[in-house]
Amino acid sequence: MKKLTLLLLVFCTSLAFTTEATAQKFSGLDKSPADIAFYPASSREADKSARVIYSRPQLKGRSLAELTPVGKVWRTGANEATEITFYKDATVGGKSIKAGSYALFSIPGENEWTVILNSNLHQWGAYSYDSDGDVVRATATVSTDSEELEAFAIAFDDDGNLVMGWGTTRVTLPISY
Repeated sequence: MKKLTLLLLVFCTSLAFTTEATAQKFSGLDKSPADIAFYPASSREADKSARVIYSRPQLKGRSLAELTPVGKVWRTGANEATEITFYKDATVGGKSIKAGSYALFSIPGENEWTVILNSNLHQWGAYSYDSDGDVVRATATVSTDSEELEAFAIAFDDDGNLVMGWGTTRVTLPISY
């Protein structure tokens, strides 16, 4: 009994000296939260063709033109460059692409955007964008919609085309699988 009492005393004493009350500091909500889009749309679908991981910046009273300047490479979202994964070979804007993951950039234009698939993944924004890593540059069409989107959004339409929307601007990149 003395051994058990002594053992408990040693354990409790060591526990008291080795345990500190530490609190993990968690950041607040991201101003441009991450999101994922799939084709087909259900994330539960076993036979996916594509997935996009991106962050969703907000307009917050700013114009689309100031956030996505015409003629300049844009990260196509916020934070880390948007990433698109093709689970099978695809055709993007009429150009063949091998299955794999790519950074997705775009160059906004008045009537069309150039969408770029780049082999250099895990870049922060477009600050270190290097055109030597471009795998495909494809033309996407621009249209307008009556619905105003405060947050940038990416989705796939029923045919598998990539659609980006922000404000009333919609940009559609043709993709086939």
